[in-house]
Amino acid sequence: MQILIVEDDVRLANALASILSDNGYLTDVVYDGESGLDYAQSDLYDVVILDVMLPKRDGFSVVEQMRRRNISTPVLMLTARSTVPDKIEGLDSGADDYMTKPFSPAELLAHLRALTRRQGQVVFERLEMGDLALNLESHDLACGEKSINLSFKEFEILRILMANRGQIVSKEQLIAKVWGVDSTAMDNNVEAYVSFLRKKLKFLGSAVRIETVRKVGYHLVEE
Repeated sequence: MQILIVEDDVRLANALASILSDNGYLTDVVYDGESGLDYAQSDLYDVVILDVMLPKRDGFSVVEQMRRRNISTPVLMLTARSTVPDKIEGLDSGADDYMTKPFSPAELLAHLRALTRRQGQVVFERLEMGDLALNLESHDLACGEKSINLSFKEFEILRILMANRGQIVSKEQLIAKVWGVDSTAMDNNVEAYVSFLRKKLKFLGSAVRIETVRKVGYHLVEE
């Protein structure tokens, strides 16, 4: 899962990124509202963590502009302003959740899990397609009585493909979501992990396969 952090306190921003990275999330960090809005428009992120007091453009304005531009990415507003009117303003601007500083890592992770559940990304503990079931907690991929554990990148690629069934996902999208927008990963990195996944699907005996659409990307099909 890819998360955008928009926070002008560099130490806090880096701490957030470290907490999320330790828990399997991919992050990008920017330090002002204008950059936050630009990044949010890329459609790469599953959640935006947004501070209220930001240089160039405040958080209320950022989320309001996101909603006006039909960007539906869930937004968790993070701020020291804990009064009821401030919370109301944030939610009325289009934020999905509101958390006040200081906070614990466990609280932050719980808010993120709640946000993704409400958005329908993790309604259950697994994704299913055909004879496949992908466990979102353990990273196990099962087909009938057989199962196998996936590495982090294998899991993320298959999760994205299963969540976007019926759609073609480009290599560029996979690199941005799995390796990060600032990564030096190339097409051949994606191809290598898709090859690993194909071998595991064959081992499981699944009727689901990863099909390459030449010069476009990948999608899942059932034989």
